[in-house]
Parts: sequence; structure tokens; C-alpha cells
Amino acid sequence: MGRTIIIGDVHGCFDELVELLDRVDLRPDDLLVGAGDLVDRGPAPGAVVDLFRDRPNSVAVMGNHERKHVRGIFSYAQEVTRLQLGDRYAGTVEWMRTLPYYFENDHVRVVHAAMVPGIPLPEQREEILCGSTRGERELAALFPGGPWHDHYTDAKPVVFGHHVTGREPLVRDGRVFGLDTGACHGGRLTALCLPDLTIHSVEARADHWAAVRHRWQLPVLKTRPWRDSPWPELADAADRFSSTRDPAVREWLEALREWAAELRAAVPALVSTAHRIAADLPPEELRRHPAAKVLFQARNGRLDETALARQCPTPGRTIALAAALGLTLPEPPG
Repeated sequence: MGRTIIIGDVHGCFDELVELLDRVDLRPDDLLVGAGDLVDRGPAPGAVVDLFRDRPNSVAVMGNHERKHVRGIFSYAQEVTRLQLGDRYAGTVEWMRTLPYYFENDHVRVVHAAMVPGIPLPEQREEILCGSTRGERELAALFPGGPWHDHYTDAKPVVFGHHVTGREPLVRDGRVFGLDTGACHGGRLTALCLPDLTIHSVEARADHWAAVRHRWQLPVLKTRPWRDSPWPELADAADRFSSTRDPAVREWLEALREWAAELRAAVPALVSTAHRIAADLPPEELRRHPAAKVLFQARNGRLDETALARQCPTPGRTIALAAALGLTLPEPPG
């Protein structure tokens, strides 16, 4: 009879996953269970997903990081993963949608983040099981005096990840096992084998998240929707990222600032062009003009630089208005 082998948060650390499965001597009849957060922060999320998708007798539960991709809630880690996966991203997200929020067999219960003791798994809230921000708040309100697993009294072991326990897993009473030992941060990747409840770990080969953050910063910045960012948000973002030590990133951010400044400096020319067109065209042609609203403001003496700036709260709106007026403004740096 095969074993049940549960792996803590992998976070794209494929080399460590392969080494750990070799250490536990994974066999075809063993059930492999991922405790969630297969992706984000590490160097090879696609390879990790492929292993769980392609290997028979394997399952992964929904982690908060998979849920973010499924729901389109993006922070930096998700933006990086989308670029790492490239054309495979959409298909991978569709696979993530199929992940269960828990796993249970005769030997064990597995959730990504937590469960409320005393409530059957099918009745648990998904937000708590996967550790979403809302679920974390709800759990803290339910157990303000300590962790949820302090209240777990069932004989069947429960295994989870989500919160890094340090370099060693959390083990309590042979029934409670926290397996996130921070592989993506340079810690360890940990597995629990059942029914004998043995623990195996391998050392991370690097602080992968530190390296990935640096490696993908510029590609992520280039994919941001700068065209549609309100001017204050664009300026704040450029300032926030400018503390980087990467000269290529600093150079690109300076080009971004220069692009924004060039667009802002074009406002007087847009105003004068609008006034000229408004004076030259009869009302019926103004009504058909793609910049009709601005042109009628000019015709009625209500268009100045302040009024036009209100019409153009983003770079994209500024570029579009310029095009409607027959002028060309630059696109953001590539």
C-alpha cells in the first residue's frame, strides 16, 4: 500500500522539490499532496505545476497564492509569475481553478492555511482554508489569544503550510504539522510521510525570492499600465521604485519620468491647437470632430491649460487627445 507524502509550500522551487522527492524515495503508488502555494517567488513555477499536473496520484490544495491568480488579484509576485509562465499562464490559471480547498483521507487532513476546529472540512470557509487576507482577519477574530491549532483536538493529524515556521517544521502532539519552512526565502523544503509520520527536509539552494525580485523587476515595470495610470500614481510609482540599486531599472525609470514630463509639457500646444481648430471649423464640423468636447470648450472661451489637464487625467488620454487634434505624442519607453 502506498504512502501519503505531503509537501509544504514549494513556491516555484523546483530543484528543491525534485531533491526532496528523491530523498523520500517517491514511488508510483505513493499519493503526493501539495499543501498549496506551488507558485510565486521562486524561479520555476511552471516546472512545479507540471510535476503535480502530470504525475498520476498527485493532488494540490488551493493556496492563497493560487487563489490570487484565479481571482486576478495581482501584487508583484503574481506579476512575476505571469511573465515567467508566458503563453502558458492562462492555461495554468485554468488548472488552478480546479484545485480543492482541502484534502482528506483515512490518515490525514491537509489545508493550506487553517481550519476552524470542530467544523467538518466541507463546511469550512474557503477564505480560512486558503489563508486569504479576509480569511486571516476572520481567523484572528475567532482565536484572538493564539493560533487556531491550539484548539485542534481531533485524533486525525492536520497538516498545513502558509506561515513560515522557521527552518524546522511545527510539530505538536503528533497531530499538528506546519510544513512551510521557507524554501523560497533560503530556508528548507519539508515533507511529511504517512502513515509513519516521518519528516524529511532539504536545504534551499538560494534565497530565491531575493534573486527573482531583482531578476524580474525591469520586465515587470515594463508591463505596468503606465498609459492608464493617473499622473500622481505614475509619479509615486516611479519614485517608489527608484531606490533600486539596478542601474538598468534606474535608467528606465528616468526615461519614464522624461516621457511623462514631455506629455505634460505638451499641454500648452494642445490648448493652442484646439483654439485654432475651433476658430477654423463651422459648428456642424466641430460636432463631428473626435475632439468635439474640447473644441467647443475652446470655441466658448472655457479652455485653458487647467481645463485641458482635467480632460487628460492620464498619459493615455493626453496621447489620444493629441492624436484627435492631429498631433503626435510619444508612447511610454519600451
